[in-house]
Amino acid sequence: MANKAYKFRIYPTKEQEDFLVKTFGCVRFVYNKMLAERKETYEKLKDNMTLLKKQKLPTPAKYKKEFEWLKEVDSLALA
Repeated sequence: MANKAYKFRIYPTKEQEDFLVKTFGCVRFVYNKMLAERKETYEKLKDNMTLLKKQKLPTPAKYKKEFEWLKEVDSLALA
C-alpha cells in the first residue's frame, strides 16, 4: 500500500494574514512566558520535590489580565 500525501496552499487576504501573524506572535509570547515561569519555579523548588509536584502550572488565561492584547486572538490557539 502506497502512502499518499496532500499539499494545501492558502491565499489569505491581507486582513487574514495580519490576524495569522498576530496569532502566531501571541502564541510564541505565551509559550515563552509559561516556559520562563516553569523554569523559575523549578529553580526555586528543585530541592523540595514534593512541593514542586504540588505546584500549579500557569495557564494562558493568567496572562490575559496583564496583557490585554492577548484577548484579540483565539483562546484555543493560546492553549
